[in-house]
Amino acid sequence: MIILMWRILMSRVFRSNYRVYYEDTDAGGVVYNANYLKFAERARTEVLRSLNISQDELMRKEGTMFVVRRIEIDFKKPAKLDDLISVETIMGEFKGASTVWQQNLFFEKINLCSIKVQLVIVNRNLKPIRVPELLKSSLCG
Repeated sequence: MIILMWRILMSRVFRSNYRVYYEDTDAGGVVYNANYLKFAERARTEVLRSLNISQDELMRKEGTMFVVRRIEIDFKKPAKLDDLISVETIMGEFKGASTVWQQNLFFEKINLCSIKVQLVIVNRNLKPIRVPELLKSSLCG
């Protein structure tokens, strides 16, 4: 059942919008490269929130959390101060304890960068575990 749900969700694109502030840029007014990862992280959190999944609750009740195992990023165009960027996130299905999500950042339909992130669910001891019940019930409920 959970695999079927992940396949359904995989076809959905989640969108979040963020304004580029001065603190996000370098001296030239261009978004500093590490800050693209911050925008992507915020968007992943918003995807989970939209599915009524609280990362805090996962940690408190299930003793589990999402951690990043691997990130691939392909920079195409720079974002600049005051740009309103859109982050599109496509969730991948879980295979054991991990999943790969694709994220694309846009400004006015121009692809700024593409990010492929592998997430792993771990317990309090940082050991990979299968999808916890709270997460399953949130996705299937």
